[in-house]
Order: sequence, then structure tokens, then C-alpha cells
Amino acid sequence: MDSNILESVREDDYVEYYLFPECGTLSECEQDSFLSDILDKCNKIVNNLTKDHLWHKDKFMLLPRTVASNKLVNSDEKNGNLLPHLYGVSHFGENIEDEWLIVYLIKELTKQIPKLVAKLFDADGEFLLIEAAESLPSWVKPETSENRVYMFEGNVHLIESESPEEEESIDINEAIRSIREDPKKTQANNEIQEAILKRIKGYPDKIKENLHTSRVYIPVGVAAILKHKPSLISGVVHAFCNRDTIDMKTCRAMKYFPPENRVYANVTFPKCLYAMMNYSKFLPDKRTGWNLPHSNSSEFKSHCMGVKIACGFEILVSQAKPSQDLETDKAWEKYLSSLKEKNYFNDNLEHSREYVNLLTKAKEYFINYRDSMYYSPLIGQEILDLMKNLEYNFEDYKNMGDNLPKEDDDSWLNVSPEELDKYLQERYGQKKINQFNSNSDPNNFTQKISTFLNHVSDIDGAEFPNSQSPVRPPRSKKTKDKNTVAFSENVKESNNKINFDADAFTCAVQNILNFVIPEDDNWNLESDSEMSDYEEDNFVKDDSDKTPKNKMQEYMDEMDRQLAQTSIGESFIKKNGDDFEDIESFTPVDIERNALKNILESYKSQLGDAGPSSNMLGPMGLHLDISDDK
Repeated sequence: MDSNILESVREDDYVEYYLFPECGTLSECEQDSFLSDILDKCNKIVNNLTKDHLWHKDKFMLLPRTVASNKLVNSDEKNGNLLPHLYGVSHFGENIEDEWLIVYLIKELTKQIPKLVAKLFDADGEFLLIEAAESLPSWVKPETSENRVYMFEGNVHLIESESPEEEESIDINEAIRSIREDPKKTQANNEIQEAILKRIKGYPDKIKENLHTSRVYIPVGVAAILKHKPSLISGVVHAFCNRDTIDMKTCRAMKYFPPENRVYANVTFPKCLYAMMNYSKFLPDKRTGWNLPHSNSSEFKSHCMGVKIACGFEILVSQAKPSQDLETDKAWEKYLSSLKEKNYFNDNLEHSREYVNLLTKAKEYFINYRDSMYYSPLIGQEILDLMKNLEYNFEDYKNMGDNLPKEDDDSWLNVSPEELDKYLQERYGQKKINQFNSNSDPNNFTQKISTFLNHVSDIDGAEFPNSQSPVRPPRSKKTKDKNTVAFSENVKESNNKINFDADAFTCAVQNILNFVIPEDDNWNLESDSEMSDYEEDNFVKDDSDKTPKNKMQEYMDEMDRQLAQTSIGESFIKKNGDDFEDIESFTPVDIERNALKNILESYKSQLGDAGPSSNMLGPMGLHLDISDDK
């Protein structure tokens, strides 16, 4: 629906939903009546479940769309031929919980209304599949899952493509029919269902947990309006936090909500909005009359929060505009022009009865669609109307302010590093974690790392292997190949190619990491390396015809003699029970236990921050526990 002219006011933080009831073959008038009845049922269910909820931005709202009214949406032909349905779009802003509350509501609607099929997606696409990414069938990809995810009878349904390898699209109407005909076939697996249920777990009781009540010092007019309609706090917070220089001038004037006649009142916020308002820095102009107590005073927070709320109301009222004012609305002019291009009026003469009837429906649709979304001028106009019609007494509100219930504790704003790590681990960490500490079996630890390093990755990246890792290729003495690179003046251009052995390269890197010296006498710096090929080049060939002794073995022998004269060997943990004939009382080093010990010490030195140990072991599903280590 990219061509929808109404999407000019849409932002990226939206969720869009379609509810398809089973209506059979009904006429246009019968469709209107049928959808109105379904809409009433939906509204009763939703209002009952969300009666205590304060939406962060847009509320959950449904609009009926018949086959004829689909033409009001300037969309492609495919979406224009949809079955009669209820449609809605909501912006959830910074609070992702509102999006999942909508998922819960749609789940309940499909359970309580028979044969109701729902389709929903957001700016990221099929976000239900994203949530259940670890449980998806292999054929599911972004390019193959369009129009294949639905909700029916409270469950997620996934329609598999007949040719999963091809990007074959499916008609929405056809998908809905296939779900109703054979729901067992299209129902997604239990892992996907559990992933979605886990995300919406706790609703509707969770609604109250996401609210915060704070004691504030606000103008009496603001207190009266919020008592009459608490949901207005959402628009107030957004207006204040998104203020610009013009809004700041409005806040200095305070024409509608002056600082005189203020009272104490309890105001309820969604927690996300409370955090936004609390951490939004603002210093009011003293010339306006805002006299804040000292920052150390216990009343400072109430006064400061009250000033911010009053300024938010002032900004909204300054932007007030009647919702019925279409003649000066440029969006309406553009929308009307698009309807004419689509021949929405069926070539009827302007001002004719049929033309006026169609125009009235278009205006109603445009106003309902626009007003259902977050729209500051409309909110400001609603506040202005309440100011004119509400009656309140200053003394009554002052007396109520002296006997307010205790405000909620806002210590939840402070999150410890341990709580943050726990949350991130639960949401994004490995599902299967292997715990290791100084008492763990070091052989098991090194085996886990070796398994990960030996695992063959693909173009999508490396994952911790679930099956046996591939066998490392054995070393062998390389032979002369006509395709190898040689620095010779006689090399032909056609043979100047690089022969790259991926298995040998992987093996070499693995041996460097493990510091393994093979016992094969054939492996030496002369014979194993392709540098040996350079001997045939005239300008690099040595004059001596003697074959030198294994240089690596000489190097290791010399290093052993030097280390034998030091005490560095005492710093390693050694094995017990092995004897060597060449060196008396020599005890071999326990490589596995030393590796575990050194990594634990490295992890301790990170002091809870990111570091090499946690960054290396985290993706492997290995977690180090140092709580019991000394």
C-alpha cells in the first residue's frame, strides 16, 4: 500500500492490521450492516480488555472497509480487491509494548469471534516471524513469506509455498480461504506459537504494571482536564518532548495555563512516557512566574514535572485546529485529486446526487482515518473544547490535593548492570548456555572451543555446531604444482595462478592457535612451505647443496634449553602420573587446565565490562562463572 495518499502522515513506528470476518456473498448495503455489527463486537472486547490502559501514541482503532470503499484507498489493484474487512493502523512510538498489546488484542478477537482471520505487520514486515526466528521452517525467508502469516482462532498460521525455493506470492483472499478450509494444515508449529505466547505473556494484567502515578503541582485547569480524560497525557508528553523554538515562545507566554492557581494532583503515565518526561531537561523562564523550589527540596520533582505538563498543554492548544476543516487541508486536496484520477466518481457530473453521496463518503473516510492517528492539532482542539465546557472549582481541587494517595515509587528507572545483563541474555542471548568455572572439567571446556573453531561456516556466518564438526585435514608434504606462484624469469603468463588450499589454510591457523608442533619429520620450513619452490629460481637459489637439519626442531630444542634454566615452568599447572625417559622427574603441563585458568583470570580482569574473553566465548554459548572463585 505504498501508494496510499494517507500514508504521508505515517511514520516508521506503526503496526497495521486487517480483520477479515466471514461474510459470504453480501450486497453493498448488507456489507455495511454486517461490518458494523462485527465492529461493535470488536470494540466491546477491546474496551473491556484495555479499560485501564493508556496508549503511548495511537490507540487501537478499527474502520470498516467494504468492497466499494476499498477504492477510497489509493493502493494497487491487488489490495483494492480485498474481501470486506476491518482495518486499522496504530503508531506505538518508543513503547514497543503497545505493539505487542495489539497482538494480544487481535489474538483474543480471533478466539472470540468465529471465522475471523487477522493479518498484521509493521514497518519491519512480518514481525511475528521475526519474534519466532529461531523456530521457523527452513523455507521461510523475507522474500518468500509475504502474505503468508495470519492469526486464526488465537493461533499463528503460516501458509507454506508450493515451491519454497521460488519467490512465489499468494493472493490474500486465497490465503484466507485456505485457512478456513483446513486450519490444521496451515497452523504453525508449537515452537512458533510458544514464542509469540511468551512475548505477550501477562496481558491483560500486565497493563497496570506498565503504568506509573506521580504527584505533580499543576494549574487547576490542567488538573480538571486530566481528571476528565487521563489519556490526553500521551499527547502532552509528546508535544513537550518534541518542542521546537516556536513552542518555546508559546511556553514563555502561557496564555491558556498560567502558573497562578496551581494545585497538587496525581497524574498517571505509561512508564515509558514518564521516563521521557522525567529525563527531558527544561529550565522555565522565571519571568513567566514559575518559581521552582531548590533542587534539594522534596517538592522539586513535583513542581518540575508540573511545569513540563503545563507547557505540554500550552503547546497543544496553540496548535489547535478543527478536524472538519478540510477546505484548507492540503492532504485532503491531494487525496481528492487521486480519487478523481482513479475514476472513483464513475464519471458522474459534479454536484449530482451520486457525486455528492460519493464525496460525502470520501470525506468521512478521510476524517476518520486522519483522526484515528496521532494528530496534534486535533488533540489541541479537544483540549480547547474541554476548557470551554468543563466546570471546576479551585478550592475543591486544592482540598483534594491535600489528601492524595501516595505516589508510586520510581526506583524502576534505575537499572543495575546485572539486571541489564540478565534482560539482554533473556531476550537476545544464547538459549543453551554452558557454565564453566575453576572447578569445571578443563577437557570439556577446550573441547567446546575446538568444536566451534573446527566448525565449517557458510556465507550467513558461523553458529555453534549442533552436530559433529568436520574432521581436520591431515598435513602432507606438498609437491610441485605447475600452477603455483614462482618468482622466476622463465614463468609463463598463462601459468601465473594462485593455488589456495582452504583446508590446509584452516589447519595451519588452527595449529597456530593450539601451538601444536607436528612430529612428522617431513614437515619443516624447507619442504612444507611453498617457499621451497623458490630454490629453482636462479636469483634466489642458495649456492650450498647441503640439506639443513629440521630448523623448527632446532629452534624448539634451543628454546627448551633456555627455559630449563628459568622458573617460568613453575607457573603452569602440571599433570600427574606421566613419566618421561629423556628428562628425569619431568611433569608435563596440563594445557587444558591452564587454558581454562588463564581465560578465567582474563574474564575477572574485565570487571564486568566487555573484553576478549566474554566476546570470544559468548557467541559459542559458553558462560564463565567466577562467583565462587577466589
